[in-house]
Amino acid sequence: MKKENIKYRIKRARETYQDAIFLFEKGSINSSVNRLYYSAFYATIALLLNNGIEIKSHNGIKQKLGEEFVLKGLISKDLAKTYS
Repeated sequence: MKKENIKYRIKRARETYQDAIFLFEKGSINSSVNRLYYSAFYATIALLLNNGIEIKSHNGIKQKLGEEFVLKGLISKDLAKTYS
């Protein structure tokens, strides 16, 4: 179940990223940015799940990303800021 959920979240991240590109090319910048945020959101959920961490809220996910990856030096602060 866990691996299936991770694969599903990665698939959603990729699909949502493609949606963002499409919307950007059509001139819908705000919607494109929204889709980029959700693409990062789904990818971050997959990352956390892969490390045995399950969080449901947006703020909780951002917090855990910082605690588990930024503070431990696994992800740069600049990269994490892009998501935030």
